[in-house]
Amino acid sequence: MHGLTRAEVDKVESAEMDVKAAPLRPRDAATLLLLDRQGSDILVLMGRRHARHAFMPGKFVFPGGRTDPADSRIEVVSNLHPAEETKLTAGAGRTSAVRARAIALSAIRETYEEAGLLIGNKGPFSTRKHDWQGFADHSVQPSLEGVRFVARAITPPGRVRRFDTRFLAAWRSDVAVELPGGGPTNELQELVWLPLAEARETDVPTITRTILGEVEKRLADDPSLQPGGAVPFYRMLHNRFIRDLL
Repeated sequence: MHGLTRAEVDKVESAEMDVKAAPLRPRDAATLLLLDRQGSDILVLMGRRHARHAFMPGKFVFPGGRTDPADSRIEVVSNLHPAEETKLTAGAGRTSAVRARAIALSAIRETYEEAGLLIGNKGPFSTRKHDWQGFADHSVQPSLEGVRFVARAITPPGRVRRFDTRFLAAWRSDVAVELPGGGPTNELQELVWLPLAEARETDVPTITRTILGEVEKRLADDPSLQPGGAVPFYRMLHNRFIRDLL
């Protein structure tokens, strides 16, 4: 998608989402690529969005959703690595450390809600927030220690919904509890672990396919995803979809 004009991007994405002329300000969103190394393959967790969803129905996506600012107040056993916090606060529309924390924790919460996977350490945890009660029920202390910022993309203008999405990654070994029945919501169906190359060939949004390619390239050079790696940033600027590095 890098270098395409707005008209070309609209054409590519016309089958994925509605387009309209009224300007919308993008909302913060967070999504998590949960990775699992199996022999020579690296698998990624994906799920199909329900066919009744207005936004990208039936598409395979990573767990994620709109950022809840209140997530910044959730206690964690380990914070973001300083290099990751620096990356999350960089770029267009400077992000505060509090907002960066909310973004990262929103990705962890959504992964629990949509996939039933609780990232953190086993241990006592209590909260008054209903959305995080599952962590208390299963004695999991949320942790941001293993979270890596791997990409950012802002939905081009003219869409019915626009998001400033931070793509984060973590390893399956960071999961303290896997609920056999999945998460408490029904937003994702057909949860599957797919090799990265195979995931790119499924019915995924164009930007998702692009990010999968980016992560595959990074893992080739940095198999353990060390903190502070370069983060590709996709956005529309001067009527062209561009790729910067954070």
